[in-house]
Amino acid sequence: MTNHPGANIISIHGKTPKIHETAFIAPGATIIGDVEIGAGSSIWYNCVVRADVFTIRIGERTNVQDGSVLHCDPPRPGDEEGCPLVIGDDVLIGHMAMVHGCRIEDRGFVGLGAIAMNKSVIGSDAMLAAGAMLTERKIMGPRELWAGRPAKKLKDLSDAAIAGMTMGTAHYAENARHHKAAVGEGLG
Repeated sequence: MTNHPGANIISIHGKTPKIHETAFIAPGATIIGDVEIGAGSSIWYNCVVRADVFTIRIGERTNVQDGSVLHCDPPRPGDEEGCPLVIGDDVLIGHMAMVHGCRIEDRGFVGLGAIAMNKSVIGSDAMLAAGAMLTERKIMGPRELWAGRPAKKLKDLSDAAIAGMTMGTAHYAENARHHKAAVGEGLG
């Protein structure tokens, strides 16, 4: 495991986070338990990624922005599969989002302060709008925009909107490299 200055990387129940050496974990972020974070991904300042009761898997080049909380639920009677949190590649999760026991497919987008609950799905190239709440078991199809509390489908996303999300993800991947270097230099 690569050193992540100022981040809290915590093993629990015999499970230690597995973080790719190219990932950026910001100072103040806390990563706990059965977590895997892929190449080029970034977990920003004051995020909590807590897999103390089940699993969290984060793909490649995904960013989880400042103050977000990621958690999961364990298997239990009547729900033997539990609610792991599975996040694909090139996903963008906005500041202060709460993502719990759901699935976000490749290139999914979670807006600022949005909530995605157990067993919900954000499809590939889909966007959950800022402040929206995707309730349990709701399924967003590919390229859909959902908004509101509870969230409902508003429309299908245009090619231009999807291109904008792709640019945002690329920006965060590049910015993470700069922050990783700055954090490393600042402690040298």
